[in-house]
Amino acid sequence: MTTTATSTKQFMTSGQLLEHWQGHRNLTRRVIEAFPEKDLFEFSIAGMRPFAKLAVELISIGGPALKGIVDKNMEAYNEEGFAPKTKEELLKKWDEETETINHYFAQISEERFQETFNLFGQYEFPVYQNILYFVDNEIHHRGQGYVYLRALGIEPPFFWERFSVR
Repeated sequence: MTTTATSTKQFMTSGQLLEHWQGHRNLTRRVIEAFPEKDLFEFSIAGMRPFAKLAVELISIGGPALKGIVDKNMEAYNEEGFAPKTKEELLKKWDEETETINHYFAQISEERFQETFNLFGQYEFPVYQNILYFVDNEIHHRGQGYVYLRALGIEPPFFWERFSVR
C-alpha cells in the first residue's frame, strides 16, 4: 500500500480576489459610460430602477462595507447620502469608491476572510462570502444594464473584457 502525501494549496489569493472584483467594477464602469445621460437616470423596463440608481446601490455597498469590516462596525446599509445628477458625477464617485475599496481591502488579513461578520448589522456570514456577494450583486445589476442598453439599441461592452483598459 502506497501513501501519497498531499498538501493543501490555496485556490486564490486575496490579491486575486480583489483583482477579480475590480475587473467587474471596470466593466460596470464601462456600462455606465455607454448610457446616454438622460437614459442613465430615467430609462427603465417593467418598473425596475434606472441604471444610475443601481450604480448608486453598488457604490453604497463596496467601500462602506469594507470599511465596516475593517473597523468592525455594523452600521446599517444606507444609499441615501449620494444622489448624482450627472453621469460625470456618478463616474467620479465610482472612481473614488474604487480607491476606497483598494484601501480597505488591503487592510483585511488572510485570517479575517474566514471570520464571521455581521455586515450592516444584518448579513452574518464569513467576510469572504460577503465580498463574493458584492461581486454577485454587481453582476446581477450589470445584467440589468445590459438589457437596458440593448433595449435602447446600444451594444454593451463585451462581458469578458473585464480587465481591458478604459
